[in-house]
Amino acid sequence: MIYTRKQEKIAQKIGQESTITNWKDWKWQIKHSIKSISTVEKLLGIQLKEEEKEKLKKTLEKFPLSITPYYLSLIDPEDFQNDPVFIQSFPSDKELKIASYDLNDPLAEEKDSPVPGITHRYPDRVLFHISNICSMYCRHCTRKRKVGDVDFIPEKANILKGIEYIKNHPEVRDVLLSGGDPFMLSDEYLDWILSEISAIPHVEVLRIGTRMPVVLPYRITDSLIQVLKKYRPIWINTHFNHPREITTSSKEALNKLADAGIPLGNQTVLLAGVNDCPKIMKSLFQKLVANRVRPYYLYQCDLSEGLEHFRTPVGKGIEILESLIGHTSGFAVPTYVIDAPGGGGKIPLMPNYLVSWGTHKVVLRNYEGVITTYQEPESYEKVFCDRNCDTCHLQLKISEGEENSVIGIEKLLSDHDNAISLTPSDNERIRRRKGKSK
Repeated sequence: MIYTRKQEKIAQKIGQESTITNWKDWKWQIKHSIKSISTVEKLLGIQLKEEEKEKLKKTLEKFPLSITPYYLSLIDPEDFQNDPVFIQSFPSDKELKIASYDLNDPLAEEKDSPVPGITHRYPDRVLFHISNICSMYCRHCTRKRKVGDVDFIPEKANILKGIEYIKNHPEVRDVLLSGGDPFMLSDEYLDWILSEISAIPHVEVLRIGTRMPVVLPYRITDSLIQVLKKYRPIWINTHFNHPREITTSSKEALNKLADAGIPLGNQTVLLAGVNDCPKIMKSLFQKLVANRVRPYYLYQCDLSEGLEHFRTPVGKGIEILESLIGHTSGFAVPTYVIDAPGGGGKIPLMPNYLVSWGTHKVVLRNYEGVITTYQEPESYEKVFCDRNCDTCHLQLKISEGEENSVIGIEKLLSDHDNAISLTPSDNERIRRRKGKSK
């Protein structure tokens, strides 16, 4: 991980004793998080107008400020007002504009919470809030109601309640650890949580949502990697919103995770004035793919209080998808979704490629505007489903397939089977072993 001259200057302004070792220590970064406007001015060498700072004081009373020195170092002080990193991390008086349709809890996470920390919305998966602390307070956070709420840090007793809920609901096969940021927990505490959940037989997948590779990549330490490698399968979703956030240090963090065999995804939020541009999004997604991160979701900004100025029309998101589909690799195109207000879940949105639909054919268009048809089958005998799977004549064998089912001499000759002899299953010797009489 590099240490730029700009970062060195910021570190020395924080403390004369600061060194490259300090800078790359994630706990040092947390300890020296910037929480005041005056400190931002000092470290960046910028000056805000007094009337502007007076307005911002009111914003900070409702929505606190916290930026890691690392993330602050990515801001261009010569054009900070338009800088995408600055806009995502520095307060605005626009956050106090609360529209009539804005909601404190837009996704109804509290209503869908059967026990503290658990949101159970979809049939087979739960969201598990294991930390309410973030290394940085993103200005566009959908959970702004919880930002800075130190009293909500889940205690071990609450974590155990969540784990017990998962144990008692065998339909839950997928657990998403979220917050806050789960990586704000110590390696030891995270290790304990992962071990408890992974020991539940019906849990097949563990996911972690984190913004650490973006705002504090030094958190991705070798010791953290060793913890994560113990539990499979773990999937990690990051939160890059702009190409400027992809730095040498963030690439190194992503490489560590990917080299550990952890599949990586990214969830980007569409933000006015930050990334509402097809060229920016295309660059971002291609850079992510180049670093082994699959663009997963492109979120329409939620109807959370204080986010009105970040929201774009839905048409902007469709325009961005039009600029991606056919123009870049398919796996570099995320699913554009609206997380429905009131807890309806994610609703995917796509440009319309189905032009028309008749009895025998459909009319389609491609990304170039080519109009084509697809012929429907002349004879299709639909299968009537009476929901009685036991009598279904389809090959309804959904258990894992056996690739190497061999018997007899073939079994002895095969390289993939460890058998060294063939023994009848019920001869006299075998009966003696089982305690049977002749």
